[in-house]
Amino acid sequence: MKLRVDHETRYIYDAPVVYGLQQLRLRPKDTRGQKVLDWEVAIEGGETQLSYEDHNGNSVDLVGIEPGRTETSIRCVGLIENTEGDGVLGEHKGFLPLWHYRRSSDLTKAGEGVRKLVASLDDSDKGDVGTGHRLSEAILEAVGYEGGNTHAGTTAEEAIEIGTGVCQDHAHIFCSAARLMGLPARYVSGYLMMNDRVEQDASHAWAEAFFEGIGWVGFDISNGYSPDERYIRVATGIDFREAAPISGMRMGGSGEGVLVNLRVEQ
Repeated sequence: MKLRVDHETRYIYDAPVVYGLQQLRLRPKDTRGQKVLDWEVAIEGGETQLSYEDHNGNSVDLVGIEPGRTETSIRCVGLIENTEGDGVLGEHKGFLPLWHYRRSSDLTKAGEGVRKLVASLDDSDKGDVGTGHRLSEAILEAVGYEGGNTHAGTTAEEAIEIGTGVCQDHAHIFCSAARLMGLPARYVSGYLMMNDRVEQDASHAWAEAFFEGIGWVGFDISNGYSPDERYIRVATGIDFREAAPISGMRMGGSGEGVLVNLRVEQ
């Protein structure tokens, strides 16, 4: 399956920017079953100052905003070919050891809510990939998918307390619970081609856990299954902050508006 992505994020600032720097993780890489046929990132109102690979193996672009700008945009257009649909990434690669993905973060620190979720799995074999699916089901039952009640800084525990969340929250809860069970786990950001629409409001997020004998396996908790040919894997990290498509800082301009246009289609 070949997927085409057209993703533009436009920022409108209240006042001219004095200095700004944005960190982009918007370039997918070839992985098992995923081949990048074409991918371009275009910047309006800024310039790429540095490109590198971070500690998670993500492709990163540092973009400096042109001083005095009141509007900037980042647009990526690309074509991906997917040939695998089982959600398995396979063996661990990169410089980071597996134990790194067992450690927690501010967004994924396990508390009472996560501990109750893990306890509800009873005596499930923690090394069985089926445990990952049962965990996903338990998370979606406890935290229904609903937008508008959480934000980028919402922790796994806060989302459980609220009782609703979005894909980011589900991925954080999964990572927190999996690590509590001793499994390496990581957050994934990317794209999903939806069957009922082409235009979307935002990119997607899911989680991966490592199982001996199989390797890394993906779990889309919000949709209740593992990633298939409709998914484009872009960046990974301990949590959202390490895999965010766009993050940064600026001086000047007290506020900003953000407009997102995203199309993912076969």
